[in-house]
Amino acid sequence: MLVLGSSAFAQTQKFTMAEAVNGMRTNLAVKNISQFSWAADGKSYIQAVKGGYLITDLKTNKQDTLISLSQLNRNLSNDKLKAVPAIKFTGNSNGYFTTGGKMSWIEKSGNDWKVKNTAVVDQDAANVKMFGDGQTFAFTVKNNLFVNRNGKTIAVTNEANENIISGQAVHRNEFGIDTGIFPAPNSESVAFYKMDQSMVADYPIIDWSVTPAVNHNIKYPMAGQTSHQVTLGVFNIKTQATTFLKVEGEKDQYLTAVTWSPDSKYIFVGVLNRGQNHMKMNQYDAATGELVKTLFEETDSKYVEPQHPLTFFPNSNTDFIWQSQRTGYNHLFHYSLEKGLVAQITKGDWLVTDILGFNEKKKEIYFTSTKETPLERHLYRINWTNFKMQRLDSAEGMHAGTLSSDGNYLYDAYSNANSPRVANIINTANLKSTNILTSENPLKNYQRPEIKNVELKADDGTPLYGKIILPTNFDPNKKYPAIVYLYNGPHLQLITNSFPASGNLWYEYMAQNGYIIFTMDGRGSSNRGMKFEQAVFRNLGTTEMNDQMKGVEYLKSLPYVDGDKMGIHGWSFGGFMTTSFMLRKPDVFKVGVAGGPVIDWSMYEIMYGERYMDTPQENPQGYAAANLLDKVQNLKGKLLMIHGAQDDVVVWQHSIKFIKSAVDNGVQLDYFTYPGHPHNVIGKDRVHLMQKITDYFDLYLKK
Repeated sequence: MLVLGSSAFAQTQKFTMAEAVNGMRTNLAVKNISQFSWAADGKSYIQAVKGGYLITDLKTNKQDTLISLSQLNRNLSNDKLKAVPAIKFTGNSNGYFTTGGKMSWIEKSGNDWKVKNTAVVDQDAANVKMFGDGQTFAFTVKNNLFVNRNGKTIAVTNEANENIISGQAVHRNEFGIDTGIFPAPNSESVAFYKMDQSMVADYPIIDWSVTPAVNHNIKYPMAGQTSHQVTLGVFNIKTQATTFLKVEGEKDQYLTAVTWSPDSKYIFVGVLNRGQNHMKMNQYDAATGELVKTLFEETDSKYVEPQHPLTFFPNSNTDFIWQSQRTGYNHLFHYSLEKGLVAQITKGDWLVTDILGFNEKKKEIYFTSTKETPLERHLYRINWTNFKMQRLDSAEGMHAGTLSSDGNYLYDAYSNANSPRVANIINTANLKSTNILTSENPLKNYQRPEIKNVELKADDGTPLYGKIILPTNFDPNKKYPAIVYLYNGPHLQLITNSFPASGNLWYEYMAQNGYIIFTMDGRGSSNRGMKFEQAVFRNLGTTEMNDQMKGVEYLKSLPYVDGDKMGIHGWSFGGFMTTSFMLRKPDVFKVGVAGGPVIDWSMYEIMYGERYMDTPQENPQGYAAANLLDKVQNLKGKLLMIHGAQDDVVVWQHSIKFIKSAVDNGVQLDYFTYPGHPHNVIGKDRVHLMQKITDYFDLYLKK
């Protein structure tokens, strides 16, 4: 049980809705070390402050101004800067930044900084990627890719067909894909995705802000339908020639985990079939595009989901780490191009969440993992020859680390239920920790609720972690309305030991206004291993509801919960879950608010949909069970459905078709849309959204 400091209960200030929604990013933001980075010499660290950047010597703790706004402006002939730009330091006396359509390189000269040179970046440029030499960069303009070297822009592609796209992330950013540009380590070539989506059906996204409204078609491949086709090109900057990798297989397969060898001779690609149950890790010759060999294959009866590129060991062109869930949890495997699998480095019923880097001299790998508990992240190192493993931090909570390039120092930033943010520097030789930040609690003057950690058990005995947030001024002799907030879908975890303990100030706002809030991660959600995640395979919505019902039963067992006044709210997958509950278990919740909900999985995108559901042709029963269009007549409670009018993730048609089904069946529901917003309503309009949701619960749940 976690109870926030007793002094908090003496405070009477209440959150405004604006604070509850955006406060943690504005007036209630937790103090942070801004833009932390290690200096190139590994003996100091850099941080952004108002008006410049500071550099701090690790041994003496002496702080100096590295660069100031006034120094920058003295050397800019025109377009003076009003604030310090985000500078990427490539050494203690070099760096670059982008501002006002220009890339500028700076260099320290004595006690001053000079702008060494600049390059104009196209005003429509996107996906800007700097190469390892710190001079060459690539970018996209619309559907084409360009490279800039020494101020000269070279067109890598020149496609008139806007449906052939180069240099952008593909497969709708699934499989850990976040870029389409892969510079070679020697900066002489660049690999890039080329996606042909001309065969994918057009999908309309209407811009209602102009009159008459304007249609913008996107390509949105839906489950079971025609998908796009992706290839990988390699552009040689010197010869300006492009070679495409000769990847065999289905035209609509997935190309993931793209990695260059450190010597820039080879490119590795995880080639995953459309069925997502068979992956080949292939090695290709970067110069010719020819397949060298298949290093290994991974198969699974449900799905294989490669999420990370290869991580080569320091100063090795042959040995690398592959992150795989093949044992049921994401672990590190040592591979050699010559010998194949050398060893499984990490093992256990827990998962590695991030590789932080190496200490080459000591043969150590640094990483974060869930080894202590799925509710926390901690920092570890392991020797890759004798597999001796050691935890490096001591405090409870969610830790994130940044390792210096030589592995001698580790920046450890964490929070937990009672600590808003703490930042330490760990000396990896002796594990001595030096504190550089302990943030004050920005919520200390507010009336805070009591929060209890809850552990329940699924039908098969699997532990389920949740939180119950009690109303402020809680009286155990009263009965309170309760709201279940849920997501319960893949790639998200709601329950962690982090600040604030509630997880969300809107929960606390509701607690200040007389509600109990309950939230829990059921099977299907993230960071619990493959068995936990795959429990929902081919039948989205069913196992998740069974798990969430354990939470409902728990709430109803509490004497202070009014079992007749229970509400449910979620967005996206949580919107699907909310609507599913209101229709498939209509006697449980009196009121539901579903945001951006998937209503029919056959209208959701291929990559995600087919991973968890297979195709509608392969799994008609699963799609039928999860389809909510033919269940609207079951609605008994009050349901408010909300959708962004420009949603390109869960397209608007989901809820529009649901309204049509409600009309056809004579069923009344409430509906609201947010023009100008895609899948999530953010910024100032989010305050309006959460007020709308709160008012709905006040109107129908408090009665």
